[in-house]
Amino acid sequence: GGGRQLEAGMRGILITCNMNERKCVGEAYSLLGEYGDLLYGPEQFSEHEERLSGSDREEDEDDVEAALKKEVGQIRASTEQKLRRFQSVESGANNVVFIRTQGIEPENLVHHILKDMHTTKKKKTRVILRMLPISGTCKAFMEDMKKYTETFFEPWFKAPNKGTFQIVYKARNNSHMSREEVIKELAGIVGSLNPENKVDLNNPQYTVVVEIIKTVCCLSVVRDYVLFRRYNLQEVVKINKEDAQQNPSSLTKEQSSEVVTAETEEEEKSSKEVKEENK
Repeated sequence: GGGRQLEAGMRGILITCNMNERKCVGEAYSLLGEYGDLLYGPEQFSEHEERLSGSDREEDEDDVEAALKKEVGQIRASTEQKLRRFQSVESGANNVVFIRTQGIEPENLVHHILKDMHTTKKKKTRVILRMLPISGTCKAFMEDMKKYTETFFEPWFKAPNKGTFQIVYKARNNSHMSREEVIKELAGIVGSLNPENKVDLNNPQYTVVVEIIKTVCCLSVVRDYVLFRRYNLQEVVKINKEDAQQNPSSLTKEQSSEVVTAETEEEEKSSKEVKEENK
């Protein structure tokens, strides 16, 4: 409770990992902090917070206990500030970490990270597998989801906006939702916003990500899902040179079907590779 667990109304980044959730959180803070500062600049704090972390010249320098207390206070204030833009909360599922975000666009940040890793081929994480931006959350009940997505989908799919799309669905610790029903209903909503929105399972412009954990439905609409290997940080740095030179629209049907593999198979594969590296 108290904002420390995933709940409807939150935005953030959903991260799947290989067993070690604690290390995953550390990697996430490091990676998101690096790119967050790059895209949005260093975090800004109030004068009161700055005074907490600043030095108080009037204190008696000879008072060791006071100096120590001040140092501890500075460390605590510094730590709290670092966690402000990105805050880990309980996801409600094993091997899943949720980083709550404040004041940033999760889609833009995650797309930027993947684009950079795809370009440089520089591996930056060991235990993080997939990193999915979550731009909206609602209760994981069909009526709530229908009502919420009618507005949520508008920036991408409401006329005059349009695009080809697919819907990818994953549920964890939830047995009351039907995958087929969810996909059918949400596809219907996208179609109702603009009849020119068409389904494309091979190489869509947009991928609607639906991640359900317990009673929370996490949603996002992402670009380059095929090109960026389903937003898998382990896979995106492996793409060969020929593939790297292609844009999403030039991927063949065969390549696309290879990319969008069964989630369990791909994550198991990445998981094994990470385990071997950590030995």
